[in-house]
Amino acid sequence: MPTQEIQEIAVPDAQELSHRYTSVWNEPDAERRRQLIGELWAEDGVQLLQPPEAVVATASALGVTPTFEVRGHAALENRVALAYEEFVAPGKHVFRTRPDAVALAGVVKFHWEMVSLADGEPVGGGLEFLVLDGDGRIRTDYQFIG
Repeated sequence: MPTQEIQEIAVPDAQELSHRYTSVWNEPDAERRRQLIGELWAEDGVQLLQPPEAVVATASALGVTPTFEVRGHAALENRVALAYEEFVAPGKHVFRTRPDAVALAGVVKFHWEMVSLADGEPVGGGLEFLVLDGDGRIRTDYQFIG
């Protein structure tokens, strides 16, 4: 059986990358968010999101499996801005990375939480799988909520 060669990927420190990733979602300045997105994601990078349960249930009744997709810097900027406006800007929540980031052959995995600023308790969260390109930027971002 032929062996498959694994491409050398410049993988930054996994925990540091997860922190940089999460900080984008907390960034209040739109221009700074744009810059950070350009630094983190490949130009044609994509985020694939697990849809909310209500969407999954509706789609399942139709015999389809939904996936939300955000592709390219402009779409990612919009996605991050909307999340910021809904969750962070009102001053009630902030996103943070849990200290469990690991890297393996160009893939980084970590958990994140949305925490209440009132008491510091998690009110939501998820799991990220980041597939990096040869420059160590995010090619594909798989986000699982919950």
